[in-house]
Amino acid sequence: MKQYLEFVRTILDTGTWQENRTGIRTISMPGAMLRFDLQQGFPAVTTKKLAFKSAIGELVGFLRASQSAADFRDLGCKVWDANANQNPQWLANPYREGPDDLGAVYGVQWRQWPAYKVLDASASVQLADATSRGFQVVTEFEEEGSRKVLLYKAIDQLRQCLDTIMQNPADRRILFHAWNPAVLDQIALPACHLLYQFLPNVARKEISLCLYIRSNDVGLGTPFNLTEGAALLHLVGRLTGYTPRWFTYFIGDAHIYENQIDMVQQQLKREPYKSPTLAISDRVLDYAKTGVYEPEWLEKIEPSDFSLVGYRHHEPLTVPMSV
Repeated sequence: MKQYLEFVRTILDTGTWQENRTGIRTISMPGAMLRFDLQQGFPAVTTKKLAFKSAIGELVGFLRASQSAADFRDLGCKVWDANANQNPQWLANPYREGPDDLGAVYGVQWRQWPAYKVLDASASVQLADATSRGFQVVTEFEEEGSRKVLLYKAIDQLRQCLDTIMQNPADRRILFHAWNPAVLDQIALPACHLLYQFLPNVARKEISLCLYIRSNDVGLGTPFNLTEGAALLHLVGRLTGYTPRWFTYFIGDAHIYENQIDMVQQQLKREPYKSPTLAISDRVLDYAKTGVYEPEWLEKIEPSDFSLVGYRHHEPLTVPMSV
């Protein structure tokens, strides 16, 4: 994780102070990239203790399309508690449905993207095609003197990615995202890590991942999101028969909060340990060994199915998350 420390140092040396919605200043840098070869180890921060169980719990909550902070807590992740129950803007939002509600955050968009089509009632060929693809008629209505049909389907973007990896791995459109403009006013927090693209290499039987994050809290969020992204790539590789390889991590606004400065400076004084490896439980079918494709493990996976092997770290360092 030396490149993470170099990244932190670059922000401290070249970043500029900026105000933001939380009221806590950040030292920020626009545009950044980290790249990890997962065959050389798992990108777990070692200059402090990684909240591995919490990060994996959040990932599993996303895979289950969870909308409640209570669901994430049950999975061992408490990071959504403040956003659900302490953010004044969300508490006053008319779409909030009570304690712990988050709205249709990340996982809902990943697994149940709300897709709509409006077609002319007379467009029989288009209507037949849409219904054959799983769209259902919601209602009919008049618009400017023309009869229209409204159709709806919940799209499982992540499952589509796995299916495409299996059926057409040369496709350069194997991606999913969580930035849905139609619901930005109805959720506790607009997606930060918002675009994931899988890149299979059929010749090498390797699979890589590019992740774009619009805004990243480098002190707390980056180690957390690196863990989730790398673990997701390992899981996808396990279910499709590919070995995880390159994990490239892009950030739009990379920032360190003012109340994190002491924490990251302490990390810069520590020598990082060797990267650990990630293990996934044997109960999760490995397509490369069984030849059995079971994408249902996206829903069946448990946090306990993931573990770090050989993880050595320095003493924990903590600061409050800015909300």
